[in-house]
Amino acid sequence: MKTAYDIIIRPIITEKTMSLVEKKVQYTFEVDKKANKIQIKNAVEKAFSVQVVAVNTINVRPKAKKVGKHSGLKPAYKKAVVTLKAGQTIDVFEV
Repeated sequence: MKTAYDIIIRPIITEKTMSLVEKKVQYTFEVDKKANKIQIKNAVEKAFSVQVVAVNTINVRPKAKKVGKHSGLKPAYKKAVVTLKAGQTIDVFEV
């Protein structure tokens, strides 16, 4: 059985995700490719002691990358946008 820290790989901190944090109390994480919404919800609630209202997932496709004459692909990953109950925050995103 996977722990909460096996499912949540890392937080994704960009300008767009920080605007989601400020406006809608939504946090973005890179998660395990095989994790479903219920597992992600339970992992976030257990790891950060918050109440999750909704989870949206996105499978990010691999992007083409060229370095000189060599070409390849950046790895694909799964992203989860987690909406928390009003008034709750996660300290990882406080920069």
